[in-house]
Amino acid sequence: MNTAALPPPVPLCPIPPRRRLVLRSASKRQMEVSGIDSNGREFSSASEMWREEIGGTGTEAAGSDQTKLRDWYSKGISYWQGVEASVEGVLGGYGCVNDTDVKESEAFLKMLLPLRFGKEKRHLVALDCGAGIGRVSKNLLLRHFNEVDLVEPVSHFLETARENLSPGNIMQEDDTSKATNFYCVPLQDFTPEPGRYDVIWVQWCIGHLPDEDFISFFNRAKAGLKTNGFFILKENTTRGGGFVLDKDDQSITRSDTYFRELFERCGLYVHSARDQKELPKELFPVKMYCLVTEKPRKGVNTARKRKHGNRPAIIKS
Repeated sequence: MNTAALPPPVPLCPIPPRRRLVLRSASKRQMEVSGIDSNGREFSSASEMWREEIGGTGTEAAGSDQTKLRDWYSKGISYWQGVEASVEGVLGGYGCVNDTDVKESEAFLKMLLPLRFGKEKRHLVALDCGAGIGRVSKNLLLRHFNEVDLVEPVSHFLETARENLSPGNIMQEDDTSKATNFYCVPLQDFTPEPGRYDVIWVQWCIGHLPDEDFISFFNRAKAGLKTNGFFILKENTTRGGGFVLDKDDQSITRSDTYFRELFERCGLYVHSARDQKELPKELFPVKMYCLVTEKPRKGVNTARKRKHGNRPAIIKS
């Protein structure tokens, strides 16, 4: 999750039944408040929540309590260190969503690659952020890129990824594709190699980063993109304009509106967006964003789609 990136671990994991009941009853009130945590506590604003959690607003790093911020990240990492390094583990008990997740991600990626790169022959390189055990790299990225780098803060996840992505454990049509670099670094501390990546893929992990670290990460990562390169952010979302704070793994699930405000602060534009389909009804809605550094030309679909889905419950990548 962040994985590969956080401390807080990256991917999100489903909320246990006891807490899921709390969120279901509270979800009806989300339009009346700015946010809620997994214990049912309501917050009038994201700033109030960040002040309590990290001693600052979450958008002013200098104003945050560094001890609280370290605790935020260490608790997240500790949570994921206790999770089994398997598909079922990183997906929080929802291994059943793996196939549909990969299918929808691949359709989105295959639509974007020719739009961004045309028929140009490129040596394609991707970065898998919050890579976990290499699930996305193995099932998706290595089928479309010549090289894939992985960044993941949870060491036993990354070691499993090394094994899963070794030449003898992957089947691929093009044997020139390979997992190249494995970085055991949290996203808030990671800086990509300048100009190396065509696509930077961030899935089920960015919720571990407070707003300021979210913005700082994307600002650093922009320099890692090649010409016409882009980000794919795939994340859980809430309905309405509120947020949900998970007190167990120290992560925040943001709304589409919340995300778009942060994208603007990062100097990023939504090239296109798509809703993930065919997920269990109890999970949060999941959205995919293609983010670019230049303003899209008119005619490119940047319209917000109406969100579908039912009760919240979190996933991890």
